[in-house]
Amino acid sequence: MNSSFSAPELSKLPRPDLIDDKDGASFTALLRKHKISSDEYAKILDILGRRPTLAELGIFSAMWSEHCSYKSSRVHLKRFPTEGPDVVVGPGENAGVVRLSGKLCLAFKMESHNHPSYIEPYQGAATGVGGILRDVFCMGARPIANLNALRFGLRTHKRTPHLVENVVKGIGDYGNCVGVPTVAGNISFDASYNGNCLVNAMTVGVIHEDRIFKGYASGRGNLVIYLGSATGRDGIHGASMASGSFATKDANERSTVQVGDPFTEKLLLEATLEVLEKGLVVGLQDMGAAGLTSSAFEMAGRAGNGLFMDLDHVPVRTAAMSAYELLLSESQERMLMVIEPHRWDELKAVLDKWQLACTVIGVVTDTGRVQIQHQGQLEVDVPVAPMTDAAPKYERPMKPRAKPEVDGSSYNKMVSDLVLQRGPEALLLATLRDTGDKEKVYRQYDHHIGTQTVLGPEEQGAAALWVRSEWADPSEPFLGMIAVAACNERYNRLDAYHGGAHAVLKAARSVAAAGGKPLAITDCLNYGNPEDPAVMADFSAGVDGISEACRELAVPVVSGNVSLYNETDGESIAPTPMIGMVGKISDVRLSPAATVKQPTQLFLLYPKSVKPEFGGSLAAKLLDQNGRQGVAPAIDWLAEKESMNFLREVINNDLVAACRDVGDGGIVTTAVKMIAKTDLGLTLRLQAKELAGFSEIERYLGELGGSYLLAIKPGAESKALQLAASLRYNAVVQAGQVEVSSVVSWGPWTTPLQLCQHAFTSSLV
Repeated sequence: MNSSFSAPELSKLPRPDLIDDKDGASFTALLRKHKISSDEYAKILDILGRRPTLAELGIFSAMWSEHCSYKSSRVHLKRFPTEGPDVVVGPGENAGVVRLSGKLCLAFKMESHNHPSYIEPYQGAATGVGGILRDVFCMGARPIANLNALRFGLRTHKRTPHLVENVVKGIGDYGNCVGVPTVAGNISFDASYNGNCLVNAMTVGVIHEDRIFKGYASGRGNLVIYLGSATGRDGIHGASMASGSFATKDANERSTVQVGDPFTEKLLLEATLEVLEKGLVVGLQDMGAAGLTSSAFEMAGRAGNGLFMDLDHVPVRTAAMSAYELLLSESQERMLMVIEPHRWDELKAVLDKWQLACTVIGVVTDTGRVQIQHQGQLEVDVPVAPMTDAAPKYERPMKPRAKPEVDGSSYNKMVSDLVLQRGPEALLLATLRDTGDKEKVYRQYDHHIGTQTVLGPEEQGAAALWVRSEWADPSEPFLGMIAVAACNERYNRLDAYHGGAHAVLKAARSVAAAGGKPLAITDCLNYGNPEDPAVMADFSAGVDGISEACRELAVPVVSGNVSLYNETDGESIAPTPMIGMVGKISDVRLSPAATVKQPTQLFLLYPKSVKPEFGGSLAAKLLDQNGRQGVAPAIDWLAEKESMNFLREVINNDLVAACRDVGDGGIVTTAVKMIAKTDLGLTLRLQAKELAGFSEIERYLGELGGSYLLAIKPGAESKALQLAASLRYNAVVQAGQVEVSSVVSWGPWTTPLQLCQHAFTSSLV
């Protein structure tokens, strides 16, 4: 096809049959299948002034789905802080963009692929990676890092081993083939995910501030280009499937899951970046959820324009596809592009070089409507606004969960007694098995493609990458990016507000431990059924908790995703607001590992306001308390910021050999993880006067959120203490010694190092 394309005289095109809304039973079933309420159908009639065609009903179903419209969450998301001095592009585009240095920016976003990954874990996870990659590179950014956050049911659940094996393989195979390193992630197991795993994927790319492209269908008469793989029947109803509750039987709905081709994705990535670099494109959008439908309406909506498209020109790999199927297919590795007509020949030459199919399928109009013909019939004639910004928004009823009256001190005492009954050393080994080495996962990921990774997934913390670019400030030749994905669902189960705040804080602590300054976050808000007032109350509270943390830390929200209806057979997951954070370090060579490589002293950063807690702790979960009792730890924002500031200073002065924030399992678990993959032993002696009022169990196994373990470089101890004094930071205390030894000595207990190492390395199913 050449560059000439014009819309026919639409008034002369016949319409296909309109749906029959008089046949009660079949019509009710049709609405139920499309997850459209009777009130929403009445709105459709009002918008169109007539009954819809089947293709139009499918479009309304997809665009008004929770997955695409955020109809239950938009009223809450507007409370997020989204602006800051380094924000270049905020929420609403394919990815957020923040300034890293000079004109060098980071484009990043996190997305969910939960429901597809439970149904077909390999393809669900693989296509989740593909989709988030396209969100980033269609902005004009070159992806440099993938991250993931995974949640599965109990290790003993019958589906968990199958899900873990295939989700991990899908992520690894896709990322490795495309050539983008998977540099960090986290994985945990909980009964609330038995029937609904979570697969959250994040991508970070680099981009010049003046070369950012957006998804706009601008310019009347400009051409609409279909680019990439041919369209098949995979993924039809994917968006609506992800916008409803699961039943166990839905685990067999494989036709709703997309099938990925990472080799085509690689070609698409390189071709897209080339045509953007050459200035051949007006607007660009990934065909993600709801496929051609969502990309067409979103691009037209952002530009305030309309589109005409002819589905007869859409490349297909399956014969006799209907307009409904062509519009709602979620076949992967496809993009929608808008170009000026005179650019067609040059564009076609580039895409031919990359062996990618492209064809003109439409034209930009000024009608404010998307109009689509197929086989001589006008299948779709729908205004754009009701599908985008004017889509339904609901303020759903909320009813906060009743919170048990629990005293933190008495709860700590109760858990301490349970620890003594089980045996402190047995609990240490259990925490190491639960949080230990994930080599079985990350060895399937190539995390050094591109030779930019300084700290990878083997550190089990934030990733650090050297970002080499001519666009950066010349004074920062070893500029680094820190990236992490984090959440503690146990705190969220206790208190959704504090859980949301702690999720941001957990990410920020990891960034600080790697020497970075947090810049911005993306989020993936995984919750249950929004029609449940308790779930909706959790969601609203989580948004407020995240917002508070972002304001306190001066870290804006620049992109994100909402995944609701994460429930199976009426059982919702624990609230899981996953946070993806990026940060900056001026010299990435100084970013410390989380593993101690040689004998040294250990220091604890222990602000006075920090108290050992068992509320929402890993110990409570392992002792069958399931984290449901106790209270989420209080947050001292001033102390948190002072500790992060000191960490950045001591790391950037090249005084730190290793650092890890004290997390799950308390200080002894954290310390053992720092030496478990070496032949070094450990002695921990917590003598801080602030800990004098706590039992040995609380000191060593209670969780000290807001504290950090530091291994100072040999001979640099006095400099580190002098730096702390100059900053008036008085929270540095000696914690112990890493030494040549075959034991872990902690308080009154001594545990063979070999037992600890075995527990640490046998953590996965």
